[in-house]
Amino acid sequence: MKLHFNRNWNKSIVLISVSLFFFIFLNCKGKDTPDDPIINPPLPDIGKAKVWLTRGDKLKLFSQESDLSVRTTVPEEWPVITVDTTISFQTVDGYGAALTGSSAYLLNRKLDAQERDVILNKLFNQETGIGISFLRLTMGASDFSLSDFTYNDLQTGQTDFALDNFSLDQDLLDVVPVLKEIVNISPDIFLMGSPWSPPAWMKTNNSLKGGKLRTDSYEVYADYFVKYIREMKSQGINITHVTPQNEPLYFTAAYPCMEMQSGDQMDFIKNHLGPKIEAATDIAVKIINYDHNWDNTQYSISLLNDTEANTYTAGSAFHAYAGSVSAMSTVHNAHPDKELHFTEISGGAWAVNFEDNLMWYMRNIFIGTANNWSRSALMWNLALDENFGPRNNGCSDCRGVITINQSTGLITLNEEYYAIGHFSKVVRPGAERISLLYAQSLTNIEAVAFMNTDGSKALVVTNYDSAFKTFTVKQGKKVFSYSIPAKSVVSIKWD
Repeated sequence: MKLHFNRNWNKSIVLISVSLFFFIFLNCKGKDTPDDPIINPPLPDIGKAKVWLTRGDKLKLFSQESDLSVRTTVPEEWPVITVDTTISFQTVDGYGAALTGSSAYLLNRKLDAQERDVILNKLFNQETGIGISFLRLTMGASDFSLSDFTYNDLQTGQTDFALDNFSLDQDLLDVVPVLKEIVNISPDIFLMGSPWSPPAWMKTNNSLKGGKLRTDSYEVYADYFVKYIREMKSQGINITHVTPQNEPLYFTAAYPCMEMQSGDQMDFIKNHLGPKIEAATDIAVKIINYDHNWDNTQYSISLLNDTEANTYTAGSAFHAYAGSVSAMSTVHNAHPDKELHFTEISGGAWAVNFEDNLMWYMRNIFIGTANNWSRSALMWNLALDENFGPRNNGCSDCRGVITINQSTGLITLNEEYYAIGHFSKVVRPGAERISLLYAQSLTNIEAVAFMNTDGSKALVVTNYDSAFKTFTVKQGKKVFSYSIPAKSVVSIKWD
């Protein structure tokens, strides 16, 4: 059968074709100026990404924003951050702070049960709070306790090598009750015990301040660690890490402290503490060395260079009161099979600009330590009062992660709270840091990416610039875009 077209019909086809051409040309041409928007054709979502934002100007404080649409097409107009789940680095243990004696006192005695439940869930509940997943504990008194004490204090001239007088009584007042409530919220939380001083009778100067561990007390001090771990376990509290000595190179403080040079710690770990913990089959605890500032890498490296000490040592811990975060990579490069942890830094009245503090924490403590192989990042006091205390001859103007006003009970969430939250909320224990690649045009931006054990991905981005930055994230076939305000932090999580 033949088909016939009349001349008028042919003219209509031509007119429609010309009209369609001009419509496409006018609507799909390139941008006339760089500021002209590009209107992308509508695409179906293949998922959603959750977003939490903190702005340096405090207009948003760990605010959950609208979900982002995850799609399959990369917009051409924005620089790309490519996340690669096939390349992984260190495993993450967690993020948090120190439950000092002062912090536990404020939480336990200055808040009623309901108030305490609310703030502990805000701190430790992953669903309704920021999900803190790692705490550091002081084994005995520190500079933030109500008094000087250890777990085996005796009269001058007395000794107790059998540890018959060992007692957790002081911790049972506040630390243990608060810990039990925390463990009830977060049963798998990591807990690191760090002593500021052994009992005075174990030391060369018979004082909690200064001195060294007596050579005849190395064995009993190792027993003291094992007894502490077991006694805490009997309370339902699982100590997962210990360090032999807090800040072993600072031993002239007015609060409990002790000198422990690298050779001394090496001897203690390989000949006493390591074998004792290994022999105690009812406990499983990692020994972490050093626990002091970034400005000394040789302490850890020399200890790990010793074959026997290396066998018993899981890794090294650092503080940030001196030196640079790159020190952690220096130790990693020397011993890449060993863990790294960041265990202490405090904010305080010397630095009160929220924006500056937030940016510094991201650059150095959270993104900085993660990108330098750390498995954790811990602030100092979890809670202090309106007068930066209670203090035990320590820092006179240190700030807690939260402030609890002793008179009113009012709780203030400080910048440290938001800094921790941007990691602890989206990066869960067991996550692995994964590779990412920036577009060269994406300046004054820093980021780190992780994959959680449930397969979800997390990206934390900081914009150090004074202007908004828009970027596209590409992970496999998943794509989404975001505009981050100036001097701000965003945490993004997607499946």
